[in-house]
Amino acid sequence: MIERRHPEWIKVRAPASPEYFRTRAILGELRLHTVCQEACCPNIGECFSHRTATFMLMGDVCTRNCPYCAVAHGRVRPLDPDEPRRIADAVGRLGLSHVVVTSVDRDDLPDGGAAHFAATAAAIKSVVADARVEVLVPDFKGAHASVEAVVAAPVDIYNHNIETVPRLYRTTRPGGNYERSLDVLAHAKASARGSARTLLTKAGVMLGLGEELAEVMDVIADLRRVECDILTLGQYLRPSKEHLPVARYVHPDEFAELRKDALAMGFRHVESGPLVRSSYHAWEHVA
Repeated sequence: MIERRHPEWIKVRAPASPEYFRTRAILGELRLHTVCQEACCPNIGECFSHRTATFMLMGDVCTRNCPYCAVAHGRVRPLDPDEPRRIADAVGRLGLSHVVVTSVDRDDLPDGGAAHFAATAAAIKSVVADARVEVLVPDFKGAHASVEAVVAAPVDIYNHNIETVPRLYRTTRPGGNYERSLDVLAHAKASARGSARTLLTKAGVMLGLGEELAEVMDVIADLRRVECDILTLGQYLRPSKEHLPVARYVHPDEFAELRKDALAMGFRHVESGPLVRSSYHAWEHVA
């Protein structure tokens, strides 16, 4: 497949603001990883310039090898017990009121890293008590105990990405399972309800990998069936020639129509556009 040049609506400006460099300096000083940097996010300039970032826990090496993802895979390192404290320090120094924390997949850990997520959420709240904490978690291999451990922590939004349609899972997300991901979201919501907590759930889908519109609508309907509150829809962008090619670039008008259709299904908020990523403008998703 011959890959076409990015259309005009994909292009972004190179980052150059003082706040961008200040944010990078703080993250570097505290030895923190971000999905913004590791996953080659196109919005890094905008987000860093607003003094916000999506922190990535448990190192910069993933135990899975999804062919769409820019994050490195291979041999992982032991957990850093001081990482939650350093992330909380960064939250305070950046003045964040909405914090997004994600991670690489750590299938080598018995709980998939759930306790580390919980410790990080607690550390953030200890520094900025009224900050909203959004966690973007892996599927924990479907382990309900790990889901419950994260839900029991002081988190406000439980995010887990579906990524693509079921038909494309084998080629795009070989370590994942569509029904398992839906179950993770459903169990997070049920666990919070059982403890009388208000917990928003959230999921994201990439477009442009070869999915059909009807398949996308089925995924959106499945997410509402498990009471997902917030949906993000964005364009898949190929990180390198070693990754999956882009099947097509979805026009902004199509994203706008999908947003309209998803809102009609009952989502609390839908962020839909070519450059949208899970944490893009995340602080607006719960306004």
